[in-house]
Amino acid sequence: MPNSLVARLQAALSLAGRHHDIHSIRLMDDTGLAHHHLWLSRDGDDWVARLPKQSQLGLDAQANLTYQSACFARASESGHTPMLQDVLPPSDALPRGGLLVAAIRGRAARLPDDLPAIAEALAGLHALQMPPRAQRLPLHAPDNPWSAVCKEIETQARWLAEADLDPVVRKSIEAELNALPDTLPEAESKLISFDAHPGNFLITDTGQAVLVDLEKCRYGLPGFDLAHASLYTSTTWDLNSRAVLEVDEVVEFYRHWQRAMGEEPSAQSSRATLLACRRAMWLWSLTWCAKWRAQHGKTRDASVIGEDWSAELSSDALVDHVRERVEHYLTPSIIERVKAELSDLNDALAQSRE
Repeated sequence: MPNSLVARLQAALSLAGRHHDIHSIRLMDDTGLAHHHLWLSRDGDDWVARLPKQSQLGLDAQANLTYQSACFARASESGHTPMLQDVLPPSDALPRGGLLVAAIRGRAARLPDDLPAIAEALAGLHALQMPPRAQRLPLHAPDNPWSAVCKEIETQARWLAEADLDPVVRKSIEAELNALPDTLPEAESKLISFDAHPGNFLITDTGQAVLVDLEKCRYGLPGFDLAHASLYTSTTWDLNSRAVLEVDEVVEFYRHWQRAMGEEPSAQSSRATLLACRRAMWLWSLTWCAKWRAQHGKTRDASVIGEDWSAELSSDALVDHVRERVEHYLTPSIIERVKAELSDLNDALAQSRE
């Protein structure tokens, strides 16, 4: 696969007329279920090629590239994401095409030390001016972002029945799903990552946090990003940035984001809204775990269209890591741990400022 993938990228670059100033191509570690990444050494600044293994949004190859290129183009205005350089269209060499983005030299996030930098990066994204409604496409831009995420969770939850879960775990998840509120206080949509776990950030030599994975951006509630950056199921996912946060560290993360946004607690960042988004993001992650557990043993989709969680698309080491994390998160003790943290965080946020 490595030599074949490099050769296929070289062929696609040549077809696009982008091969002249590239000196070498290096396959990077296989760390994600959605993309292969290759480092392109070239005259001037280096690039990274992001070659989709699948579309997590269920899109065909061209629509997936269009969506992802919009994510990078719009998020780069924050100054905390890589710049989009070019798009490689689907071809015989690369059936799903690829994106070329500016390479970011940095290290993995260290928690909790880098939480302020992550909060500032997210604030930079969330502070971007919303475009007029007609200009928000192709990004997902639901009129009611809370209801839209709840619907996604409900759809993923259908896999609970096929994931062969411990009955106690399934019952606990279903009880939490039933506890989600039908509505939230009025909260303004912003451009969000919807994939802001700490493993998706690199920290530069200047201490800036750069969010390097942007394929799932949408217009939604910032609380989803804040949750994804600080939940137990996020901070313990990536091997290089793994950490368990204390409640007071999470509180300060939220407060640092509020200060970076230049706001006081409001409908946008009230305790009720932030905690509801946190619970929903956790349940989104748990139902995704059930979905992956049920689907990863399937044969890869030969049509290379849409979503595909087949383990055949990733290295054995990555699949083993994902399996270990999924099994860990879907245990009674860890579910109770996160539930207790939600309760403690509610109390801590109420005491710190409301």
